[in-house]
Amino acid sequence: MKILVTDGMDKTALEQLKKNGHEVVEQFYAPQELGAALKDFDAVVVRSATKVRASHIDEAKGGRLKLIIRGGVGVDNIDVKYAEDNGITVKNTPRASSNSVAELAMGHMFSCARFLSVAGHTMREGKWEKKAYGKGIELGGKTLGIIGFGRIGQALGRMAKGVGMEVIAQDIFHVPGIEEQMGMKYVELDDLLERSDFISLHTPSLNGVKLICKENIDKMKDGVVFVNTSRGDNVNEDDLLEALNSGKVRAAGLDVYADEPATNAALYSHPNVSCTPHIGAATKEAQKRIGAEIVDIIENFGK
Repeated sequence: MKILVTDGMDKTALEQLKKNGHEVVEQFYAPQELGAALKDFDAVVVRSATKVRASHIDEAKGGRLKLIIRGGVGVDNIDVKYAEDNGITVKNTPRASSNSVAELAMGHMFSCARFLSVAGHTMREGKWEKKAYGKGIELGGKTLGIIGFGRIGQALGRMAKGVGMEVIAQDIFHVPGIEEQMGMKYVELDDLLERSDFISLHTPSLNGVKLICKENIDKMKDGVVFVNTSRGDNVNEDDLLEALNSGKVRAAGLDVYADEPATNAALYSHPNVSCTPHIGAATKEAQKRIGAEIVDIIENFGK
């Protein structure tokens, strides 16, 4: 196969594909150039930067394209149904990065609880603000509400249980036996919002629906900690900023934003925000697993 890799890929996996006899081209294309380029490739591998839309698929018609692979969990940057309706298979790597994203969410929870981000920043400014940041909270004994209880949510739940948190979850799908296995409970969204001391969001893009908005923030406990490592467009950033300023939300841990690169400086520079630039899956281990899964998809395609 002739394979286009637009957003980078683990070097070991790239070498394996070449060793297996495939022609691999690593090149990023601007949106207006992508569709025409896709005509010359049997498969394209993307991460989050490249978006494969219906217009690109239309431009690629009559060419070689028959497989799109998203190196990661979500596929909202691909018009999946349109691709499949036009005979193009869409695959992703849902298992590879779950642990890495869950660990980052856990890290943001600790950062928000103990002021790790802002306290470290002030020390680099030559300040010693022990009193200001000496009012942290423990995670143990607190209730974590996980919205979206797929692989990442479940991984985070196990980690949270390990530090003594009570875990509740909301999801439109209920995994059989998971409540007994993990010692947690599925609840309705309003119940989760009212009971949780920490809330972590792990849903796919909701097509413009702002799940975290003033109406739902008002239902949360005063002083709640909110973490988002899913999709930035699931959050009304103005409403979240207002809640941070009022103290309704004690702190927020954010890895994803409505615009990326992030443009809402008032939000990401807020002293009560622990922020990272969409690095949830960016660990060496996850990238190796993603690469291996992509190789497996390609080698088994059509069999």
